[in-house]
Amino acid sequence: MSKVTVNQIADVQHVAESWSPQRTLTWAFDTFGDQVAISSAFGAEGMVLIDMAARINKNLRLFTIDTEFLFPETYSLMDRIEDKYGVSIEKVYSLLSPEEQQRTHGLALWGHNPDLCCNLRKVEPLRRKLGELDGWITSIRRDQTSNRASAHRVEWDAKFGLVKINPMIDWTSKQVWRYIHDHDVPYNELHDQNYPSIGCTHCTRAVKPGEDPRAGRWPGFAKKECGLHIIEPASDATIAASKVAKLGQ
Repeated sequence: MSKVTVNQIADVQHVAESWSPQRTLTWAFDTFGDQVAISSAFGAEGMVLIDMAARINKNLRLFTIDTEFLFPETYSLMDRIEDKYGVSIEKVYSLLSPEEQQRTHGLALWGHNPDLCCNLRKVEPLRRKLGELDGWITSIRRDQTSNRASAHRVEWDAKFGLVKINPMIDWTSKQVWRYIHDHDVPYNELHDQNYPSIGCTHCTRAVKPGEDPRAGRWPGFAKKECGLHIIEPASDATIAASKVAKLGQ
């Protein structure tokens, strides 16, 4: 385990801001090897990231948080991804089955306490998975939500205790879809049915003309994030991370 200070992370953040997504992915694979993995919910951005990564590293690690409440179209897309890219998607599950969750927390938890539902079915499974890794790669973009606006291309994730890599952080939706069409990237069929952001069946609806792209997530609630990408500030103490001695290279 190498000791990395917050200042060292800041130095990498500055350098990485000029990197392309492909350069960022190459750095992540070179730096962390098999101790870094892509996490994806297979939205449009996620599909672009997977396509780019597969062109760089045929042995990439890819996982998803399977809440067991995903759309059939999402599960179908997973099969297409495995066939096209020759990868095996690791599905990470909640410790509670849907039936156990209902017995413990009542019927339709997502309808009266969506934060708890997301915590049980998304955040805690992700925390367990990230405990096995030194770095994780996401497809978040700054213009998606106000919380993501301050994210960096490379940063220390104080919430989960590892390095977080966001190769597409400065891309726009237009750039994403141009890449998809130019490279014949598979995508979720729900995108063609006015679902710009796709989560669980219970908490996702199609958006209406003129609505914000994320208006279809958790309708009826002020909630805009499931909790996976809520940024927590790193302390000024020294941070332990594996292989990050190469960060300034």
